[in-house]
Amino acid sequence: MKFKQLFSAVLVLFVMQSYAQLTISGELRPRAEYRNGYKTLTADGSDPALFVSQRTRLNTQFTSEDYTLFISFQDIRVWGDVPQLNTADKNGLAVHEAWGQIKFNQNFSVKLGRQEIIYDDHRIFGNVGWTQQARSHDAAIFKFGNENYKLDLGVAYNQDEEALFGNIYTVTGNYKAMQYAWFHKDWNNFNASFLFLNNGLQNVSEEEIRYSQTYGTHLKYKANDALSFNANAYLQSGKDIADNDLSAYLVGLDLGYKASTKLNLGLGFEIQSGNDNAIIGNKNKAFTPFYGTNHKFNGFMDYFYVGNHANSVGLVDIYAKIGTTLGEKSSLTAFVHNFSAKAEIADGVDKQLGTELDLVYTHNYNKEIAIGAGYSQMFASEGLEVVKNNFDGNSNNWAWLMLTIKPSLFSSK
Repeated sequence: MKFKQLFSAVLVLFVMQSYAQLTISGELRPRAEYRNGYKTLTADGSDPALFVSQRTRLNTQFTSEDYTLFISFQDIRVWGDVPQLNTADKNGLAVHEAWGQIKFNQNFSVKLGRQEIIYDDHRIFGNVGWTQQARSHDAAIFKFGNENYKLDLGVAYNQDEEALFGNIYTVTGNYKAMQYAWFHKDWNNFNASFLFLNNGLQNVSEEEIRYSQTYGTHLKYKANDALSFNANAYLQSGKDIADNDLSAYLVGLDLGYKASTKLNLGLGFEIQSGNDNAIIGNKNKAFTPFYGTNHKFNGFMDYFYVGNHANSVGLVDIYAKIGTTLGEKSSLTAFVHNFSAKAEIADGVDKQLGTELDLVYTHNYNKEIAIGAGYSQMFASEGLEVVKNNFDGNSNNWAWLMLTIKPSLFSSK
């Protein structure tokens, strides 16, 4: 049966279930990017990159009294990555999410399948929505809770394929096995979350699973209508994938102040531990934020912890932000980050890494259409040149323009 016929048959069956609700939504998100020092310093002789990427999604959710079924198909492409008369896409249609949640009673349910896992401010678990492909997990989550608390227990076990013998996992960038617990509690002006993650990485050459433990808290307090703060504190222990002892930490504080109906101010810092001279030795002191939405933190140019800077010299990020509304539908936000290394970079090299400026403009044309644009500039210091092994001293900047269309295509009563 062809895909279109299969989808039509499923749609008819869903609509026939008059006691349930079916919703279908979509997303089209093309984004143009100009990269001239994004993620890494510009080298002499390199030309800037200019391209348009696009995410297209079709989301279907079927909800009844006893269960929910959600399926999200997506196509990720760069404009021009296949010929006009192509017979197959370069990346092809993919399943981003496909999960079912069974509701045993008001306080207990189980969510199984491919799904996004998001907790708190996305620091340890996030969907990385900025990237066109985003992140999803194959997992089972046991959900407990009521109006007073939430408790999630998650488990995952990955394998390359169906097999008759053996369990060695070779997919790069994934965990072999994972177990976690997340507890959340709300009070009047304060809420707290506690997370424990047991993360198992496959060492292929030695055929062992190396487990690390991440545990800590996310706190949020709203003093009044104007002042609020968020705080993170996490520790890591156990073993890294190379069987080194792991001893690392992350602490962060974010203060927000609403100066007026049109002006928001912010100030904060984040510290992640690292290794002197980026040498691990017998103990790895570098914190890894694992499955968080790292693009949200430490500057939008993604110089740190977005596919880079792992097991390095750590990071101290001190930042300020100011946001203002421009009419009823638009806003402009500016961020300034000062970066330095937490550990020693090299003998005789100052820990200062650089300063980044981020500007972001958003306009909500209506409830389904939004336009965003941004510009970022990295002012690199000697320390960043040593870390990135680039001493050319060129300008480093990045700009983007994005359109997001998220229509609600169908909703049954």
